[in-house]
Amino acid sequence: MTKNNAQHIPEKPKSPDSCRPDFSPLFRQIDALLAAKAQVLVAIDGNSGAGKTALAEHLTQVYDCNVFHMDDFFLPPELKSMDRLNEPGGNVDYHRFKEEVIMGLLRHRPFQYRVYDCRRQAFTHEVAVTPKPLNIIEGVYSLQPTLIDHYDLKVFLSVGAAEQSRRILERNGPALHRRFLNEWIPLENRYFQELAIAGKCDLVFST
Repeated sequence: MTKNNAQHIPEKPKSPDSCRPDFSPLFRQIDALLAAKAQVLVAIDGNSGAGKTALAEHLTQVYDCNVFHMDDFFLPPELKSMDRLNEPGGNVDYHRFKEEVIMGLLRHRPFQYRVYDCRRQAFTHEVAVTPKPLNIIEGVYSLQPTLIDHYDLKVFLSVGAAEQSRRILERNGPALHRRFLNEWIPLENRYFQELAIAGKCDLVFST
């Protein structure tokens, strides 16, 4: 349900940025799922810089929900074998995400998961979770084949290459901008293309 148990009117919520698309179809589908199911899992995948985290944050302003970030499951160096990095969608610890988060939610009781900081290359802390009716999973690789069948609603956000580059430079600065362009974006684009991720989604938005 929406916060304060008020009836949600899909036309009213606006996107995090007024220049971005109307997300009312997403709200309508979430409302329908919450009316039919005790627990709903929504995945938001898409290009870096497309607004996945902002959309997830916007959803927390409307619904009482949990949000899980795929960035907390960055692949540690010891798992970065050539075989793993050659695997589309292999640049995330999807096995750990499935075991710690997906299975935790499906058990319908409180659980904890570990947060991995890619800058420190270390686990920094644990997050305690109480399952809620709505659970949002946001980030690139959230629709990795090991995970995709567990979601009730799959969303893809896309952004053009020039705008993506501008947003990442503004958000992350020149050093990380180069890493995105040279390392991370090619990996995610391969994942999107080879696994046809957008085509497997229920909703696709261009931001």
